[in-house]
Amino acid sequence: MVENIFEYATRHKVRFPFKGSISVEDLWDLRVEDLDQIFKTLNTKQKQSQEESLLNVKNKEEELMEVQIAIIKYIVVVKLAEKEAQKKAVENKAKKQKILAIMAARDDKALENLSDEELRRMLEELDK
Repeated sequence: MVENIFEYATRHKVRFPFKGSISVEDLWDLRVEDLDQIFKTLNTKQKQSQEESLLNVKNKEEELMEVQIAIIKYIVVVKLAEKEAQKKAVENKAKKQKILAIMAARDDKALENLSDEELRRMLEELDK
């Protein structure tokens, strides 16, 4: 297997079968479902090429397919991780808003329990 798949892809101008032919950069713009479809196409093609040969000698086409599959897998893993991180950020934001609302309600309740005299003093302090 090639050590740096992205270097190999850029040096060899690797293209992927999707609505014609697309580059590595274009893969990042695709949905995970589209990437999965490309993976299935490449995986089927790879299995067919392995079945047709009696020798275990890798040719450039097989090496290319390995790199293409590795790139697709990498991008899918990254996209899924980003999606999960985004989901967690949204959940954390909602939880933070809930906590802030509870704290504000408690502050309001604490103010309600103060005497009129204490509230007047606080108002005077704010006017200074």
